[in-house]
Amino acid sequence: MSTPQSAPESAPDRVRTISVRGITARISVRPGVGPFVNEPPLLLCNGIGVSFEVLQPLVDALDPRRGVVRFDVPGVGGSAPPPTPYPIAALASWVARLMADLGHQRFDVLGLSWGGGLAQQLAVQSWRRVRRVVLVATGTGVLMVPAHPSVLLKMSTPRRHRDPAYAASIAAEIYGGTMRTDPEKGARLLHSVTRSGPRRGYYYQLGAMAGWSSLPFLRLLRQPTLVMGGDDDPIIPAANPRLQARLIPRARLHLYEGGHLDIVTEAETLVPVVEEFLLAPDHDL
Repeated sequence: MSTPQSAPESAPDRVRTISVRGITARISVRPGVGPFVNEPPLLLCNGIGVSFEVLQPLVDALDPRRGVVRFDVPGVGGSAPPPTPYPIAALASWVARLMADLGHQRFDVLGLSWGGGLAQQLAVQSWRRVRRVVLVATGTGVLMVPAHPSVLLKMSTPRRHRDPAYAASIAAEIYGGTMRTDPEKGARLLHSVTRSGPRRGYYYQLGAMAGWSSLPFLRLLRQPTLVMGGDDDPIIPAANPRLQARLIPRARLHLYEGGHLDIVTEAETLVPVVEEFLLAPDHDL
């Protein structure tokens, strides 16, 4: 008679605030346990205008023993606004300091959408500390294959984060994928548990990317990198992840059938791809 398998051990997420360079940051930390206790944690970088709770389905689909760090960008969610707008390089430096203050000298990073730009900047700016990179539904900044102008117009304001009915009405057009058949899913994702913070936090995030592009430095990235993108992503057309994978020397490309937020809405399907990449021996990457 076989013995029932017990669930893998895990540590609970701890949500708290810390001060990083004078800015109060709201963070969530899940320590690694078991085989992950001495492994680099996975730092998750959000899309624009949302708090870290939006990534909960992704976290739930990861190995429960893996260490995970999430944070609200300054001015978004529960993190205090910075005193002035910031460029993305300054935010990358702030995030690197955040991880150092938490005691993590080495870490992996996953960036979704806007957070993918931050992940790229972190990878080149803190290359000694970032071990592996996962870029999901993200582009290369001002120099990229753009979305349709109507999509860009809707992305230029935080209204979808503040008006559930409006979010549902535009979800199919801007997010694609399963949102085309279930647009209410977009509203639920953005409004059920997330916190938006003040409007200026959203505009600070937009401004951080003004004039920024990763194209000049993608060939300099030293880390193994997993590039993921959907074939029905109105915000980030599939040509963008293909270009990133072509330019990053140690990149692996995974194109999936779906839209902009599938790493969250279809986490059980896509997160195993991330886990396989993070666990792969260096000589296989």
